Amino acid sequence: MDEQKLLERITVNPKMFGGKPIIRGRRLAVEHVLGMLAAGDTPETILQGYPWLGKEDIQACLVYARRVVGHERVEPLILDTGT
Repeated sequence: MDEQKLLERITVNPKMFGGKPIIRGRRLAVEHVLGMLAAGDTPETILQGYPWLGKEDIQACLVYARRVVGHERVEPLILDTGT
């Protein structure tokens, strides 16, 4: 899966986590996944803890982080909250 397709998994909902990037509109922030990886959790452990999560979601978090650190423009999908 190319990077742009992966980044489509990262969304922003102003009503969740203060508008921080989240995964596929769910209540799991990108920073949380990155924190688990930084703490030494394996992708397999994370996937066990979040059954709805896919390997591509974890990869998307890493791509997102690389682009942010590299000062590349990242435009996550903003979800329409209906209000």
